[in-house]
Amino acid sequence: MSAGRTVRLGAGAGFAGDRIDPAVELAQHGALDYLVFECLGERTVAAGHTRRLADPHAGYDPLLAARLRAVLPHCRDAGTTVVTNSGAANPEAAGVRAAEVIRELGLPSRVATVTGDDVLDAVRRRDPRVWETGTRLSEIGEELISANAYLGAEPVAQALASGADVVVTGRVADPALYLGPLLHEHGWDRGDPTLLGRGTLVGHLLECAGQLTGGYFADPLTKPVPDPAHLGFPFADVGPDGSAVFGKLARSGGRLDARTCGEQLLYEVDDPGGYVTPDVVADFSGVTFTESGPDRVVASGATGRARPDTLKVTLGFRGGWLGEGQITYAGPRCLDRARLAADIVRERLVSVHGLDETAVEVEYIGAGAAFRGLGGLAGLGGLGGPAAQAVDPVEVRLRVAARVAAEEAASVVGWEVESLYTNGPAGGGGARREHREIVAVRSCLLPVEDVRPVVTVL
Repeated sequence: MSAGRTVRLGAGAGFAGDRIDPAVELAQHGALDYLVFECLGERTVAAGHTRRLADPHAGYDPLLAARLRAVLPHCRDAGTTVVTNSGAANPEAAGVRAAEVIRELGLPSRVATVTGDDVLDAVRRRDPRVWETGTRLSEIGEELISANAYLGAEPVAQALASGADVVVTGRVADPALYLGPLLHEHGWDRGDPTLLGRGTLVGHLLECAGQLTGGYFADPLTKPVPDPAHLGFPFADVGPDGSAVFGKLARSGGRLDARTCGEQLLYEVDDPGGYVTPDVVADFSGVTFTESGPDRVVASGATGRARPDTLKVTLGFRGGWLGEGQITYAGPRCLDRARLAADIVRERLVSVHGLDETAVEVEYIGAGAAFRGLGGLAGLGGLGGPAAQAVDPVEVRLRVAARVAAEEAASVVGWEVESLYTNGPAGGGGARREHREIVAVRSCLLPVEDVRPVVTVL
């Protein structure tokens, strides 16, 4: 425990594909107590299960070893503990891999894993209602391959209490990765919703790493961000009462101020007065941000109330295959040529390969594709709307995709797009193709008592 001292938590990653060098800078120069790598999205976990089904030793974050090799020597020198949910669909294998990296580096460090989020058997037994469909799980025809509950901060705190220098988890709620070290260090009462709300605010602001320091905030004209190519990741100094000061390294790019904090506060929050987590229903409605210096912000005003008696579960289903192909047309009448190309591919996919025409989707990237379906927004309608198509574009990227049941059928989509090179229309270039298995993600609720986290020290 910290015996009343301030604890410094650093954000090492905000998603599975995040950069590594900002985390290294924090490990070297941040004087951190904890470096947290948040690497999971709902689809990330479900996709990990498809890899684990093919290889029982896979399913965790492919960048786990690279991240650990990059930061652990600096963490060892600074006395920094690493916490990460990079275990994804296979935290046991991830823990073994982390231990191997530690041995390779010759570091006397201890690894602990947190498991128990895999609740596939429990959801099959309970047969809950699926949020997105309103039907029972058993009424869904697709093959269920995964079910992962959002664990809270307590098992992370237990893993730290074991003396672990690296804690690897599976599906843990994003803020809980930061709340766990605060529970461990400050010895907070697990029944105090105010402290839990304050700690959850800290985790929520840090969980997306570079978003807090201007990454997703940046706009060249209205919201400039200095040196975004070297965006620094944030840290927070958190006191025993949950008071928090956020900052970033002076040597790093980006900006951290009340505006960047305000945007991140509302990120993925449906109700600021009732942000539901496995630890607390946090109330952010009274949060204020005060700039206390360059790239320093004091956050205060978070409270909370008792957590619910159920946990959210992410369900993963085999959803068939997605095939796609892309090709670019440029110059005069490029949109017309792209439309002709799309007509050719669509007709051949149906008449030659037997695909259902309703399964084929077409996008004209560069000609308003991003606005498709936003017919009521600012007068935009149809494929990009009249505002988006007022001027003939100088280039268009045609994308044709189809969701089908079989891999073979998915593979022909990109093949037909690529064949446009010599089969017209004129001027196509830069074709590429791919196909992949789709994992459909849905959600349900499970009683807390059905979820039993387990901490294992390797």
